[in-house]
Amino acid sequence: MIAIATVLFAFPLGFFLRNRLSAYVAYIAIFAYCFTFQTLYLLRAWVGDSHQAFPADPETLPLGYLGVTAGIYAAGFVLVTVGHRVGAKRRSRAVDLDPVT
Repeated sequence: MIAIATVLFAFPLGFFLRNRLSAYVAYIAIFAYCFTFQTLYLLRAWVGDSHQAFPADPETLPLGYLGVTAGIYAAGFVLVTVGHRVGAKRRSRAVDLDPVT
């Protein structure tokens, strides 16, 4: 779920929002919502005896899950940054329609 949200929202946020900080904050908000929902969904499956996302032992830290989600989070920030740079280049190439007299 967070990977899909990252692909769908990170680049367009950077591209369409002029303020990069606003794009980052919007991405953080979207990621936080999706991450919470995804973790709840996986935790419910874990309680139901599924051990695909989290280890069977509750004392063991799910470092694999942490690594994957942190990688997706970092990739989203890269996509926001790339989208902002592409959008800034496109906005700077705008044609001045006011004739010089």
